[in-house]
Amino acid sequence: MDELEKEFMTQGKFTSLVEELVKDSGGLLNYIEAVTTICEEYEIEIEIVNKLISRPLKDKLKWDAQK
Repeated sequence: MDELEKEFMTQGKFTSLVEELVKDSGGLLNYIEAVTTICEEYEIEIEIVNKLISRPLKDKLKWDAQK
């Protein structure tokens, strides 16, 4: 990871953090909960998080919401 990526949240980094959190939770967290947890942990405003959500992650969020 280069210095810029360490300092700023990128779409790839955000997606990886969410995917890792869901996987590590052993089914306790869904993608929606993981996104809100990462936002709280990294102090990301919910209003701007849509710019950090990749297409595949967006699809998983939609699937969770429809359940």
